[in-house]
Amino acid sequence: QVQLVESGGGLVQPGGFLRLSCAVSGRIFSIKSMGWYRQAPGKQRELAAVISNDGVTNYADSVKGRFTISRDNAKNTVYLQMNSLKPEDTAVYYCRLTTWGLHDYWGQGTQVTVSS
Repeated sequence: QVQLVESGGGLVQPGGFLRLSCAVSGRIFSIKSMGWYRQAPGKQRELAAVISNDGVTNYADSVKGRFTISRDNAKNTVYLQMNSLKPEDTAVYYCRLTTWGLHDYWGQGTQVTVSS
């Protein structure tokens, strides 16, 4: 049973920072990529950042230069460092794992609220 557990969300003031973590448990044989997605109220879920198994990263234009995705393979954990947060970054952030067999696994989500 593969499980993804996110942590690190919370309330932060504009201009502040947070670091999200996604810990993966269970047997995974072939990871293609891991990513962070977000869903704001009334909006569709969208990609924030993704990292491939060989370390190639890709970011949504709205977070480029402010967010950094990274992974620690030894800990089976992926991180999202979020700096210079804006109110429009407020959303539930979800971790996603995609295998080469095109199986998708999602975490339960963690709330990020940017407000003064």
